[in-house]
Amino acid sequence: MAEQGDLTEEKTRFIGEGDIKKVLIHLSIPAIVAMLISAIYNLTDTAFIGMLHDTSAIGAVSVAFPIFLVIAALGQGIGVGSASYISRCLGSKKNETANKTASTAVTLSIIIGVLCAVFGLIFMEDILALVGASPTIMPYAKDYSRPLIFCAVFNIINMTLNNIIRAEGGARYSMVAITIGAVLNIILDPIFIFPLGMGVRGAAIATVIGQAFSTVYLVLYFTQGKSALEIHLKDFSLSKDIYEQIVKIGVPAFLMQFLASFSISLLNNAAVAYGDAAVAATGITIKLNTLLLYVLIGYGQGFQPVVGYNYGAKKYDRVREAIKISLIWTTAFSIISTVAFSLCAEPLTRAFSKDPEVIKVGADFIIAVGVLRPLLGFQIVYLTLFQALGKSKQATTLAIGRQGLFLIAAIMTLPTFFQNHIDSLGIFTKILPYKLEPGLYGVIYSQFAADALGVILTLIFASRLKKELAQKKLAQQAIAK
Repeated sequence: MAEQGDLTEEKTRFIGEGDIKKVLIHLSIPAIVAMLISAIYNLTDTAFIGMLHDTSAIGAVSVAFPIFLVIAALGQGIGVGSASYISRCLGSKKNETANKTASTAVTLSIIIGVLCAVFGLIFMEDILALVGASPTIMPYAKDYSRPLIFCAVFNIINMTLNNIIRAEGGARYSMVAITIGAVLNIILDPIFIFPLGMGVRGAAIATVIGQAFSTVYLVLYFTQGKSALEIHLKDFSLSKDIYEQIVKIGVPAFLMQFLASFSISLLNNAAVAYGDAAVAATGITIKLNTLLLYVLIGYGQGFQPVVGYNYGAKKYDRVREAIKISLIWTTAFSIISTVAFSLCAEPLTRAFSKDPEVIKVGADFIIAVGVLRPLLGFQIVYLTLFQALGKSKQATTLAIGRQGLFLIAAIMTLPTFFQNHIDSLGIFTKILPYKLEPGLYGVIYSQFAADALGVILTLIFASRLKKELAQKKLAQQAIAK
């Protein structure tokens, strides 16, 4: 116990007193690497399945991706909600509450994982049809989705434990855990798909095995005394306060991923009207875009405990400094990555498919998605900030905005709008290298419209928070005098 106390004090002192830039780098780099590896998880399946030279098989991975996101969203909701509260508890020296919160979160993740598997297997075909599986894609989609749904508990526990570990400053351990799963997936994918002849089902089994090994490694962190927290299933709590804290921050995190999943389903359904090549191109673009998004989310995971702890400790200057630095870094990354992806749009698509139609749609899609990406860092930083500070209303609104209601509305309206007004929308068609069917332009520009509305909403909330932090600092100075 003394050793764990020393560990807690050392980690929290660094977060609360260390140089902000060094703290952010120390916590965010491992989280970014972990998220990149997680994104590579998704890209690996697509890349190896692409070697089967079957557009319907690639389409199966595309339509199954929303299901994978929903499962991950459940773990992310529990993990982010509990991690936010744990960070603030550690900042205000409420270590016992932090331990109970962690124990409750892990128990919930196990229960929800089992329920998710049962429900998903019973209604799998209906779910796949809902997310855009055409008759030619359905057999492949069922083969790919069944193992992922059956072993959903591993995915959910991993998400929960990774967030809890990062909440106490153990970002490097979390990175290693995800790396183990990814490396296994990359090694096993070609073996199961080709020599063993398992096709898309083999890719899914390889992913599940990787997740299982990650879970074991994460559990060892707590059972071998490496954690500053103590997690015991017997400490599962029915405390109203703990559930309120997990829910009020976890729900926005869940909604962000769930609505993103729903939006991808709508994109797949909208793309189905233009053939399997359009569905395959949609999936490739989404996963490539996820690669960049995950870098920013990874940074946010390192940023969250820093602002959460210092806000709980009433160190508002450190919170403001962390925000300023984070906005500069994430905006620079967003600009550079957008330029790089736009210049390499066609080669990136070609890496996953040799189908000329897939390449054409994919190249246009990658460029269109990135039009407002330079402002993505700004949106992610503030969404993460509101989660870290326990401001559920703002976090929920932003979460259901950009990747939820705004994107859903755009997908449902833009294809028809472009179909009817294509002659007056030349500014959008001329910046893309290939000519597409009018309605398909509406599909690929949906994210642009959602980002535009998301930026406006974030600006409003950001200006209000800036004033609030300034007022808190003034009040603190007045008390000190």
